[in-house]
Amino acid sequence: MGIEYNGSGFHGWQAQAEARTVQASLETAIAAVADHPVRVHCAGRTDAGVHALEQVIHFDSPAPRSERAWVLGTNVHLPADVAVLWAQRVGADFHARYRAQARHYRYLILCRDTRSALLCDRAVWVRQDLDLARMRLAAADLVGEHDFSSFRALACQAKSPVRRVHYVELVREGDLIELRIGANGFLHHMVRNIAGVLITIGRGEAEVGWVRELLALRDRTRGGVTAAAHGLYFVRADYPAGLPLPQCPAPYAIPAASRSYVDAANPG
Repeated sequence: MGIEYNGSGFHGWQAQAEARTVQASLETAIAAVADHPVRVHCAGRTDAGVHALEQVIHFDSPAPRSERAWVLGTNVHLPADVAVLWAQRVGADFHARYRAQARHYRYLILCRDTRSALLCDRAVWVRQDLDLARMRLAAADLVGEHDFSSFRALACQAKSPVRRVHYVELVREGDLIELRIGANGFLHHMVRNIAGVLITIGRGEAEVGWVRELLALRDRTRGGVTAAAHGLYFVRADYPAGLPLPQCPAPYAIPAASRSYVDAANPG
């Protein structure tokens, strides 16, 4: 299934005792359609407050339901801040997390003097303008394969801090700046830490070369502030060509990423 959700009212993706989570909401709703308990797996777990435009999930069920029935039936049992976009049968060897070859995120920044009532939980508010040219120069150093220890949470449990970033883009429309990033995988808080560093550089509070220095230091304690969760969106995951899944461009301020990507470090 492809899922979208507003993460503002959730304590993140992963099911927790006595906490409202996206995973628990989906498992309850899908079980009502399947008539049996289900365990849901996702392409990329998100923290409290983080949103998703097209999270990919999978579950196993012998229930004889059509794809349309899975979508409509599940949505009936979901709260208003979670919705199923599509459903599709896949082989038994499919896994939403482990078969994903790349993941895409967006981080939305609002630059203006006054706060926004409409974007209060959907974009991070920065009171002063940001120097987009400086941010772009700094972001270029992130592309390629690096040790991202300086950009991972101290509690991150990933076995290796090495990831390949395929692209980083900064796009501006009016008062809104979108940080767009895709990689073969992300560490815990990696995108939020990158956003925090780039915002600091955009403010003129750090040099453009700070990103390069942090990559070399491999020390999270030197990595600056973690940007707030509510500006972050999981956009989608890429899977092997033999697993074509539906693609639902989102009609919001942040467009869904293409299933294909350009690897700036290896354009061939």
